[in-house]
Amino acid sequence: MQRDYSTRRYTWVAIILHWVMALGIATLVVMGLAMTHLKLEPTRLFELYQLHKSIGITVFLAAFLRLAWRLSHRPPDLPEAMPAVEKAAATSGHLLLYAFLFALPVTGWALVSASVFNIPTVLYGIVPWPDLPLLPTLDGKAPVEALLKLVHAYGAYALMALVAVHAAAAFRHHFITGDDVLMRMLPHHRQLPAVPSPTKEHSP
Repeated sequence: MQRDYSTRRYTWVAIILHWVMALGIATLVVMGLAMTHLKLEPTRLFELYQLHKSIGITVFLAAFLRLAWRLSHRPPDLPEAMPAVEKAAATSGHLLLYAFLFALPVTGWALVSASVFNIPTVLYGIVPWPDLPLLPTLDGKAPVEALLKLVHAYGAYALMALVAVHAAAAFRHHFITGDDVLMRMLPHHRQLPAVPSPTKEHSP
């Protein structure tokens, strides 16, 4: 007896949102490193900050959509042969990723809102984006802005580490374990090979 491969694939909506967020995060990391480590002209730096904010909010909104879709559409089960401790680690890793995908944009949003420069955020130069409440009207915003900048920066490094571990785990599943964990999230049309349902002979 064989299981239907469709139960082992993520939906197209989940796949698209996953890779949109992955591309957004990679772009944000490169931009963030450029903004903090390269000596750029003020005009170019301003443009980069504005684009960084726009992409960050896009990832933030995509994370909401991704979570809503995941809650309403059950993801594929992890391989039955995967040890329980690895399943627990995978679940914990996904929860941490979601936490950072929401928390990091919020810290960036708060940082912009508490900025002493009071520069408005206009997404992609088209859509005005409001500041968070209270922060723009604080007295002595400089210390708050400095603290939020540190939180946002170290949060970004933590997210980079989480993404690296996530990617390494996916490659391990594909190249070492030999299961379909990575393939089920790739945007391809090829049918996954069917696998036999567990029987008493195959049970541990």
